[in-house]
Amino acid sequence: KGWILDTRHPNVVKLAQSKGGGCEPEQHYALWKRLHRHLDKHTVLQESFMKFIDACIDQSEKDRWLSKLENSNWLLHVKEALTVACIVAQTIDREETSVLVHGSDGWDTTLLVTSLAQVLLHPDCRTITGFEALIEREWIQAGHQFRSRCARSAFGKSSRGQESPLFTLFLDCTWQLLQQFACSFEFNDTLLIQLFEHTYSSKFGTFIFNNEKEKTKYNAVKKTVSLWSYFNRPEILRTFLNPFYEPNLNVLWPSVAAQSIILWRSLYLRFYENQIPQQEAWDEYLIIKEKELQLRSYVNKLRQELLELERKCTEKNSNMIKMEKDSITTA
Repeated sequence: KGWILDTRHPNVVKLAQSKGGGCEPEQHYALWKRLHRHLDKHTVLQESFMKFIDACIDQSEKDRWLSKLENSNWLLHVKEALTVACIVAQTIDREETSVLVHGSDGWDTTLLVTSLAQVLLHPDCRTITGFEALIEREWIQAGHQFRSRCARSAFGKSSRGQESPLFTLFLDCTWQLLQQFACSFEFNDTLLIQLFEHTYSSKFGTFIFNNEKEKTKYNAVKKTVSLWSYFNRPEILRTFLNPFYEPNLNVLWPSVAAQSIILWRSLYLRFYENQIPQQEAWDEYLIIKEKELQLRSYVNKLRQELLELERKCTEKNSNMIKMEKDSITTA
């Protein structure tokens, strides 16, 4: 018993059924309910992202810029992806039933929905190591074709081939959650921006293969360096930490209203807007937070010393009382 959530367009499903496939056999899923929530395929996303980047670059006229942003439909894709992920999370959490997510090939929108649903449901996926493990498990090992999907720069204008910003869409959706639940994530958006950059940089071996078979064929373990080994170096890891973080064991229920989905300016406009004031304010806050931690540590140390003094005083008083009793008894 459960739900089958299909991210394909109904016409695609009918076409696949006409060829003898396309859906799970009814006899095997007799008690399962079916729900279609269409998410656009990779070619549509690539076209949308190209228009979106063009809009971000062209800021000559504000009205025109806003119109181009809206017409790109990129933020609409973000909204739809989060909406479908919320449906999955709600079904699992509230109805306590299983969900089977069905996409065209199983390595694009399927992974997008399942990974976002886990971020909503599991607090561990909102930690740095948990988020890294999620990407490794749900995207890399599950076979998202990073080599094909991220063949050129994300800001390139190629609409040919297999390129598509599916993983960028996942990062954008995660950033939206980070904005709405700023204290529920151990990491800040620096981690997300670094992931975006290294998805295309080919500096590490983590995102340059389509699947595990290719990694084995080219001996990736020995010939390339893992991005996670770089991220988890103490001096790098420190830059990813969110000082507002407080572990939240609850499921996240974000707003997916149009006004709640905002532009990720620190990524898409970082070359066109001055980021220094925000960075300076952030650095100042980190300094204050570090001083606060030092003061808290010092206060805890003083408390321990006070408790030790109280213990010694109590022990000394007990010994004095005992000595007085012994002297009275002797007399």
